[in-house]
Amino acid sequence: MRQLAARIERFATRRPFVIARGRKTHVDVVTVEVRQGGLVGRGEATPIDYRGDDCDAALARIAHVQCAVEAGATRADLLDLLPPGAARNAVDSALWDLEAKASGTPVWQRIGLPVPRPLLTAYTISLGDPAAMEAEARQVAGRELLKLKLGGEGDLDRVRAVRLAAPHARLIADANQSWARQDVEALCHGLHALGVELVEQPLPAGADADLAHVRSPVPLAADESLHDRTSLDSVVGRYRFINVKLDKAGGLTEARALIHAAGVRGLGVMVGCMLSTSLGVAPAFFAAMQASYADLDGPLLLAEDRACPLEFSGSDVHPPEPALWG
Repeated sequence: MRQLAARIERFATRRPFVIARGRKTHVDVVTVEVRQGGLVGRGEATPIDYRGDDCDAALARIAHVQCAVEAGATRADLLDLLPPGAARNAVDSALWDLEAKASGTPVWQRIGLPVPRPLLTAYTISLGDPAAMEAEARQVAGRELLKLKLGGEGDLDRVRAVRLAAPHARLIADANQSWARQDVEALCHGLHALGVELVEQPLPAGADADLAHVRSPVPLAADESLHDRTSLDSVVGRYRFINVKLDKAGGLTEARALIHAAGVRGLGVMVGCMLSTSLGVAPAFFAAMQASYADLDGPLLLAEDRACPLEFSGSDVHPPEPALWG
């Protein structure tokens, strides 16, 4: 007989984390444990505020399916029992972990991946004025891949400042829907000249049609406009990449299907994360093994992580140890 338990946990950020939508000094996550036969599978998820999700709503959704999960519902069953989002991700992750422990076969082997090796991950520079972003970039100038949070007016100055501080770093940018009043094509040409190689979500979700005539030298990636397979076709022809996050897709099970469907449509893939601990990022590592970009720095942005955390060395994140997940 299974037993499912869920709770909310709070983790402080190392420093204020600022994007175009706001500022955070902590993150609240939903942690799920599924116990069976002396084994415990664990999962963590971060509700996405711009979708109207929060921890209390996630706990309510989990409580609604608790009896089904305890009676033996599978990860495939969850696709019908829960909508995409944090609740499904937390339970899906816990079931993956439980299956790995019960079978003695790690997750990567269960899904037919090669032996995991460290992955290059982006490191995020929070949105700020050019001087602040330059100062933060100087502190991490040795990192190979920096992700810059942008906010609209003054973005070229921000990127110039970071480029000055980190002349050898690869750069990607995330506008977080903030370019509604900007000339997207002109901005992308300016960013291209500064060596930016990918731009996430320039316009608000729902305004993607306005990108149809944009000729950008930098590939655009859908983030807030793309959640799971149901929204995939709406971004084809407007974006060249998608950002897959388990908290949007509702877990590794859906994320794997989404990555496959994106490949069929000729879309490139980035796998990202929300602010989260190593437990929340661990399942995303195995999705990122199938992506062109990994943005898995969530635990580095926190003041304190969980026990047996992911190892970060240089610019790389290492695969999770079994004591953490999978």
